Amino acid sequence: MSTTNLAGRRALVTGGSRGIGAEIVRRLTADGAAVAFTYSSSATYAEKLVAELSANGATVVAIQADAADAAQTAAAVDRAVAELGGLDVLVNNAAIATLAPIDEFTAEQFDRILAINIGGVFWAARSASAHLGDGGRIINIGSVNADRVPGPGVSVYAMTKGAVSSFTRGLARELGPRGITVNNVQPGPIDTDMNPDEGDFAESLKAITPLGRYGRTSDISALVSFLAGPESGYITGANLNVDGGFTV
Repeated sequence: MSTTNLAGRRALVTGGSRGIGAEIVRRLTADGAAVAFTYSSSATYAEKLVAELSANGATVVAIQADAADAAQTAAAVDRAVAELGGLDVLVNNAAIATLAPIDEFTAEQFDRILAINIGGVFWAARSASAHLGDGGRIINIGSVNADRVPGPGVSVYAMTKGAVSSFTRGLARELGPRGITVNNVQPGPIDTDMNPDEGDFAESLKAITPLGRYGRTSDISALVSFLAGPESGYITGANLNVDGGFTV
């Protein structure tokens, strides 16, 4: 049962058509927020999510935008503001996970993962900050790989998530005087269609996780909803792990 009251709050979730992002959209609307979300290429998923939530009476808007493109990101923020009548919450969820040894990473792969995982967070925050007022929230979705890398092939991805962690702390200093909080939720192993909780890779992660299992997307969305709401106003600059103890 939802206990967070987000009635009257207007949120934009980047990368919200599937996985963790879609669950965040579901939770925010369930808690009373009007929500816009971006998607890059998953139009079918985006349309299904809008239909699902609209049928339940939610205000939800899907916006096509490539998180790697600064102009498209700025336009998506502007459209969200226009559609929702303003903006109170930005959730930076859009990201990709390209995993490969450093000597196999191509220049194109490197540029793309930086453009989305770092550039996308920066451009969305830059554009949204112009619309956020006192009580505004920026919530980044990072990764526990900023703190712990369990094996090879994750170094570049971990680097991007380390940047999100540092950016969160710095931006919290910058926007705090305006009454805007900035926090970073760092998921550990979470069961999604892109990262299922079965198979050899999943078993290797479960073996080093104290709770011995993957988390659920709802574990992430619950924390995001709390950070978006009125009871989190004195939390800012925090990197919050939701990982079953993966990083202990």
